[in-house]
Amino acid sequence: MVEFFMPMIPPTVTAQEHKVTVRNGKPVFYDTPELKNARQKLTAYLAQNKPKTPFDKSVRLTVKWLFPSGKRHADGEYKSTRPDTDNLQKLLKDCMTKAGFWKDDAVVASEIVEKFYAKQTGIYVRIERIDEL
Repeated sequence: MVEFFMPMIPPTVTAQEHKVTVRNGKPVFYDTPELKNARQKLTAYLAQNKPKTPFDKSVRLTVKWLFPSGKRHADGEYKSTRPDTDNLQKLLKDCMTKAGFWKDDAVVASEIVEKFYAKQTGIYVRIERIDEL
């Protein structure tokens, strides 16, 4: 099992925010500077917590996204606005692959994802091998 908390303001840019341009008559997709920065930030935080051995069997990934609560939202209140959890997860799992948590995020067979408003912002991550549950 791997479990850690990354204290940060979670990125709100998602992996879906690619841009497209046309070169030589063909579409070419690229990341915006905001998306590149988010990837670099997440990958740097994740690299500090990567397992000694990458996961190679089915895992359950639990992630809690904790966004700033501010004046309008109470600490612990669920966040029901954008970004969508599936888009947040895609970026996170792509960065986890790059950081060496696994060779392919296909090993993630179960996911529990929640997003909240919180005084202590960040991303909580827990990875458990399913055969050990």
